[in-house]
Order: sequence, then structure tokens, then C-alpha cells
Amino acid sequence: MEQLTDLKAILHSKRANIYYLEKCRVMQKDGRVLYLTEAKNENQYWNIPIANTTCLLLGTGTSVTQAAMRMLASAGVLVGFCGGGGTPLLMATEIEWLSPQSEYRPTEYLQGWMQFWFDDDKRLQAARLFQKARIEYLIRTWSNDRDLKAEGFNTEDTDLAKALNTYHLKLENATKVGHLLQTEAQLTKQLYKIAVNRTQYGDFVRERENVDIVNGFLNHGNYLAYGLAATTLWVLGIPHGFAVMHGKTRRGALVFDIADLIKDAIILPWAFICAKENATEQEFRQQCLQSFTRHKALDFMFEQVKEIALKQDWDEQE
Repeated sequence: MEQLTDLKAILHSKRANIYYLEKCRVMQKDGRVLYLTEAKNENQYWNIPIANTTCLLLGTGTSVTQAAMRMLASAGVLVGFCGGGGTPLLMATEIEWLSPQSEYRPTEYLQGWMQFWFDDDKRLQAARLFQKARIEYLIRTWSNDRDLKAEGFNTEDTDLAKALNTYHLKLENATKVGHLLQTEAQLTKQLYKIAVNRTQYGDFVRERENVDIVNGFLNHGNYLAYGLAATTLWVLGIPHGFAVMHGKTRRGALVFDIADLIKDAIILPWAFICAKENATEQEFRQQCLQSFTRHKALDFMFEQVKEIALKQDWDEQE
């Protein structure tokens, strides 16, 4: 039992690593989790520091042994199967998104979530609080990131300040979740326009099926954010289906709600910047992961979800 305690010594919100692996075999060897790659002349083993890992994404051509899954479960690592480059994340069934030892997760956050979730007014308040936190995180991130400032992403610029102020006003006046979704879409469209202007990208239309480099980077980065959101909810024991903003009929909708907390602040600007620099998909992914760590994205997700789950004063004015 001492080994299990040691493997979970690092809180998920403080862990440093998200791994994406492809064309390899994940296995347990000598008390460690390794992945095996096949080279021309010899096979090579590489260690995965599972105690400091939040999420393991298995891409094309991968397999995982039962013994490795046992150790990953002991360390509380979320394991998911995905397509090439980390997208799409296959979350249709429990076979494709494995949540080991779910019976040992905490219950206080789920119980807190259920206390407000069935009340339409409280659920609207929760959605509004998430959107306010999203904007606060964007302002904080862009204000403290010298690289983003150097690329022209400055919260003091008139066009951005105007867009955010308008959004705040519409948030306060929204009486339905549908109004929030409409307002959110308008803001995101304005942020795309700002990013296009800052990077001189040219014509841009957000289409998830498009093959241009920016849309590809946005898809890829969003799935990284979904991984962080899924990890947050899994650790806190809140099922993905109890969304506050995205469609209540979508099983994983709460993942989208939580991922939205950081997507505009980190994924959106770096997708355009990396496209301008003609970066590779791997370089873009590395930039996103570094930004997640630098701006404590996972910490922020945990803080916001826990705050909403444990909120008691729903009937008071915000």
C-alpha cells in the first residue's frame, strides 16, 4: 500500500505531464510503466513518470498491457484513446475513455453539483460564473505573457477591451443559457477577428472540418484542453453529462464547459501565431503544453469547478 500512496503523492492539479504516444506498446517492467518503440536494429524502452502525469493519450498504432493499466490506475492517471496527433479524442464509450478505480473518487463535489444542477436558475448562474472566470483568465494570461504581448495580444487594446466590456454587459442581462451561448459565439468570433488582425493571417473562417493550418491547430489545441477538463472532472468525481451551458443531452458536454475556461486565453492566440510561423503540429502542441504549465491552466480548472460545486449562496445577487 505504500507504493500506491507514493504514486498519488502529487496532486493532479500540480502534475506536469500530458503524454501523447503513437506506434508503441505501453507496458509494465520492473515496477515502472514504459513504452516500447520498434527501431530498425533494436527495440527501445522509454520511462513514463506516472506519478507526475495527469493524462496519457494513446494514438494510432498503440497498445497497453493489463499490468501497465494496473499501475496507471494506482497512480490515478487518466488514459484515453485518440486519433493521430491527439485528435479526435474518442469518448463515446467507457472502453475508449478508461476511468480506473472510480469508486474511490470523492463524493462531496458531485453532491454539491447535484444540489444546484436540477434548478434552472442556479444552473444559469453557474454558467454565468464560468463565463466570467473565462474572461478573467484571458485577461490575466494575456497581461502576464510577454510572448503574447510581443505578438500584439494586449488586453489594453481598444478593440479587445470593447469586446470584453460588451460581453460582460450581455452576461449580466442573459436570462437563458441559450442567450449565453449566443453571446459566447459572438465574442469568440470577435477574438478570431482580433487574432487575424494581429497575425496578418488573411481570410479565416472557423470550420472544424477545414484542413487549413489554423483550423487544424485549433482542433488539436481544443482537444488538449478537453483532456485537462476531463481529468479535472474525473479527479473530482463529477460525471461529464451534467453540463451547465452546452447541451444537456450531450454525454460529454461538461468537458466542453470546463475546457472553455482556458481555450480563448491559450489555444486561440497560439493557433494563429504558430500558423504564421509555419510551425509543425508537434511544435504547436509543445507550445500549448508549456502555456498550460506557465499559466497554471489545470490549477485554474480545479479551482473553478470546486468553487461552483461547493457554492452555497445561490439565492444571493452575484
